[in-house]
Amino acid sequence: MQPIGPADPARRETPRSDPAPSRVAYRIQRLWLTPVFRAILRTGIPAFSIMAVGIWYSSDEARVESVKSTLSEMRSSIEHRPEFMVNLMRIEDVSAEVAEDIREITAVDFPVSSFDLNLEDMRARIEELDAVARAELVVRAGGVLDVEVQERVPSVIWRGREALELLDDSGHRVSALKARSTHTDLPLIAGDGADLVVPEAMDLFRAAAPVQDRVRGLLRVGERRWDLILDRNQRIMLPEHGAVAALESVLALDDINELLGRDILAVDLRDARRPTLRLSGDAIEFLRQINMPRDGDSSL
Repeated sequence: MQPIGPADPARRETPRSDPAPSRVAYRIQRLWLTPVFRAILRTGIPAFSIMAVGIWYSSDEARVESVKSTLSEMRSSIEHRPEFMVNLMRIEDVSAEVAEDIREITAVDFPVSSFDLNLEDMRARIEELDAVARAELVVRAGGVLDVEVQERVPSVIWRGREALELLDDSGHRVSALKARSTHTDLPLIAGDGADLVVPEAMDLFRAAAPVQDRVRGLLRVGERRWDLILDRNQRIMLPEHGAVAALESVLALDDINELLGRDILAVDLRDARRPTLRLSGDAIEFLRQINMPRDGDSSL
């Protein structure tokens, strides 16, 4: 439909603007839609700028040393605050000798910051002590370093080639022993390799409970088997395998026939097929006399 009135001359003279972007604006918009470009603008350029500033700043050694000194002072001021200081070490439920060894091997000069204590290294050094089975170190409130130690319990005395030693029930060394008389309550083992088979020795001692008051110890022979040594110079020579069962059979015979109460030097069980009794010299002479023919007797 055509307008009734005359057309507006001003409207005819105003050109209409083109809504399409310019070539440059179009290229920028397309580039901005690219993920790599956006990542470079948002992350790459700031990171590069920070790196460049850091390289420039660190190029001056005086500034670097100043920063290091400031950081070191800040760290030292924090680490040496009273709440982080350790003033003493507490060791409980261990013997005086073990406690002294722990203090000597850790060699901590108190007071010291808890940040300067390498608890894992200290624990490893404490557990290297023969008498210590397990250790745990904890810094308690109030500046106390608690050392909780599980001490090895001596179970047997081993007479080696050079000295006496205390061993626990697994055969681990506990400490040296100056005299047997200081631990008369512990059983004695002897011989090369005896310390390597302590659990077997403990089984034999338990099996020998019926004659416990007569037991003097166990002797390891050839690093293969045991001899049970009794008083009156008696010994039970046990086999390499099945030693506990063999000992129990001998003790059963002793309970019935008082075998070990007789004039016997040794019970040899090394060969299970041929158990042997070794008599003393007096017993052999007595048997010889009772087997000699009497005067007037004639053999048939």
